[in-house]
Amino acid sequence: MQIKKAEFVQSAPTYDKCPEALIPEFAFIGRSNVGKSSLINYLVNRKGLALTSSNPGKTQTINHFIIDDSWHIVDLPGYGYAKVSQKMRFQWELNLRDYLLKRGQLMVVFVLVDANIPPQKSDLEMISWLGENNVPLGIIFTKVDRSKVNELKKNQEAFHIELKKTWKEFPNMFLTSAEKKHGGDELLDFIEENIKLFKSQMEEFGEVKLKNPKIK
Repeated sequence: MQIKKAEFVQSAPTYDKCPEALIPEFAFIGRSNVGKSSLINYLVNRKGLALTSSNPGKTQTINHFIIDDSWHIVDLPGYGYAKVSQKMRFQWELNLRDYLLKRGQLMVVFVLVDANIPPQKSDLEMISWLGENNVPLGIIFTKVDRSKVNELKKNQEAFHIELKKTWKEFPNMFLTSAEKKHGGDELLDFIEENIKLFKSQMEEFGEVKLKNPKIK
């Protein structure tokens, strides 16, 4: 799939303020500073569409971007380290929970994981929570250009070992580098398949019916 048009729609402070358009959505979430905005800009081939920052916790709202006038990319607040108050962090978590559990047109939540470091507790907890709540997800390893091949394989194998403790079968996984323009085609092809699934299920059932692989 080739993206021809990408535009910012709005920033919503809470789930109930999100756009009403009933079109498929693909959300991106990850620890602060994992490279989420850079990956989104790479996918849509537009510099600066999603704002990037060296300061963790930059994304604080649910940000919608409309792609080719037919589907949404959603940039979600990061989790983990962020220089914000405990009260604000708690409010982010409530807003995220509402969005992830109640947004009917949400097709896939992509959890972004830094490929250059060992498995992080916050990433594993997020993936487990999504699985337990039957939220369709994929895992995107980011910044794969920054380490040697052996180091990347070591970290990925360690991640697989952790997932095997709770998952019967793994979610879809992708290796990406926004810097080197790597992995975007595979990711967009996967999104295109799910857009077709959204359309077919809406035509047949009038709603989206998706399930995750069951965790143990």
